Amino acid sequence: MDIINEDKRSHTFRDSVEDAKAADRVPDTPQSRSPAYRLAFVDEDFMMREELRPVRLQLELLKPQMILDERGIESTVVMFGGARIPAPERKETAKTPMLGELTKYYEEARRFAHEVTNRSLQHYGRQFVVCTGGGPGVMEAGNRGANEAGGQSIGLNILLPHEQAPNAYVTPDLSFNFHYFALRKMHFLMRARAVTVFPGGFGTLDEMFEALTLIQTRRMKRIPIILFGIEFWKQVVNWDLLVEAGTINAEDLNLLSFVETAGEALEIIDAWDYGCE
Repeated sequence: MDIINEDKRSHTFRDSVEDAKAADRVPDTPQSRSPAYRLAFVDEDFMMREELRPVRLQLELLKPQMILDERGIESTVVMFGGARIPAPERKETAKTPMLGELTKYYEEARRFAHEVTNRSLQHYGRQFVVCTGGGPGVMEAGNRGANEAGGQSIGLNILLPHEQAPNAYVTPDLSFNFHYFALRKMHFLMRARAVTVFPGGFGTLDEMFEALTLIQTRRMKRIPIILFGIEFWKQVVNWDLLVEAGTINAEDLNLLSFVETAGEALEIIDAWDYGCE
């Protein structure tokens, strides 16, 4: 046998799947019914113990990483934005008049994702894949635009106290669910080649400032950070006051770009010199 060319997945020992099945067939005795007898990796009570938190963190980092690698996804375009912004056809469901006005950014997010996905398909769907939080609002718009372009897109959902299912436009095989916010944010940025930020609330602000902080402190390479909604963002955050107070440097504002349309955002991405970063 040519050992060098042997299937890399072959091994000498029985694999975990075989043993998990075998464990279900053992004779029913007081010993086999004891929790101590369960195989550790299929023992849910054991896996949920406080002491196993580091293992769960590792698993939550590893699972999406392996699946994205297996799908050949090399880079993403991240889309952050409010879950409460409805599609224009559902404008009457907006909870406030301002949310109703913000529906225009749902459409811009949809257009942007559609065009980004058209470009991604030129690279066999491996580069610049749309990645959202997988929920409603702007996230739905991003996945919807990608789906309408005929491409795949990623949804990084997270378990919340109120039930939130993935939106219907996320590619099913790329729909992930997280327990830890920190691991979810890592996966947003690990493959990101651009980050777009649409109007949103606490979650959107958290995600935006996480990316800005990592770039400002040079913990990650500089990439375009593009904020949709000039007036919204300049009212929500007094950027100039931060400079005046000395809490950030004036040049830190260069980390941000403000746009109104999908076309303007695409121009920034097209002009970005990724080779020099």
